[in-house]
Amino acid sequence: MDFDLSDEQRAVRDLFARFCDERVAPAAAELDAAHEFPRALFSELARLGFFGLRYPEQAGGSGGDLLAFCLAVEEIARGSVSLAGCATMQALMGTQFLHRLGNREIAERLFRPALGGEKIGAICMTEPDAGSDLAGIVTSARNVDGGYVLSGRKTWVTSAPVADFFTVFARAGEARKLTIFLVERNFRGVAIGRAIDKMGVWALPTSEVAFDDCFVPLSHRLSREEGDGEAHLREILAEIRIATGAIALGVARAALGEASRYAAERRQFGKPIDRFQAIQIKLADMATSIAAATHLVRHAAWLKDAGRPHHLEAAMAKLCASEMAASVCDQAARVLASYGYAMEYPVQRYLRDVRFTLIGGGTSEILKLVIAKALAA
Repeated sequence: MDFDLSDEQRAVRDLFARFCDERVAPAAAELDAAHEFPRALFSELARLGFFGLRYPEQAGGSGGDLLAFCLAVEEIARGSVSLAGCATMQALMGTQFLHRLGNREIAERLFRPALGGEKIGAICMTEPDAGSDLAGIVTSARNVDGGYVLSGRKTWVTSAPVADFFTVFARAGEARKLTIFLVERNFRGVAIGRAIDKMGVWALPTSEVAFDDCFVPLSHRLSREEGDGEAHLREILAEIRIATGAIALGVARAALGEASRYAAERRQFGKPIDRFQAIQIKLADMATSIAAATHLVRHAAWLKDAGRPHHLEAAMAKLCASEMAASVCDQAARVLASYGYAMEYPVQRYLRDVRFTLIGGGTSEILKLVIAKALAA
């Protein structure tokens, strides 16, 4: 499904499709079982230029657009949602605010090495009592001579155990509005907390991070002024949602592929089960749902690249793609029947990992409220 792709976009897609087939998919089960950050493949992605795809050439990237980035994300996710998750974090939320708001010293010492995979970035927003509700964030940044003192606890921080720096949202100033800070791992008062034992994406480490009277120099306040954090977040939120939709497309395609292969090989009552209408209907429904979600995700990315309004379409794309992927992975497990429940087949991993896409970038319930609000405006 080319969606009128340019030659450059097709080249990106084909490059990462080969990388998935040759390097990611064969290693995915082993990565999953090890419960470890996929450092070797992460470094290979850096060498392929993935982390710089959507950044301009003068910043060290390749000047690609969001659609090309999503095509790459989709192919990586087809092999491993864990790898796609940590790679997307690095290429998007983990480095975006450094690029957009950081000074030259930060760009040279952290941002450019991050594009090369030499430094790993993470973002700290969610707190024990603040997830979808950004107003519930209580981490504070107190003004002191030369900077701020950061105090608070974040949770569900992707890549935290291996991160070299964190983009932290905290309340600062008299108005106590959200402000963005860059906190390096070696700053005094930074503590990586307990790892979160998750249902899926086992190769994507996630943990709590605590800031105990952590001094942050003024040069590391990424916000141009206190309280502008939410506005900067809104600028990238649509991209986060579209990229999460691309991850969903990848795992859904993997699940359909596995179900189709199994159905062609599994014989019952003297013939392959893909000759039975019950199975054919499942496969047809899965393929049609993937095609529909693919158009939504790529259309939203195209709108962003064209500089057109896209926030509503981004919410729709992420909602549709993640719910579709959860359904497709479930149907794939049903096609495999008992073997869909067996750890030796990858469908059980798809079924576990796909839940990640239902959460990242906003839950389905939040996205429906976003869409309804836009329709009522």
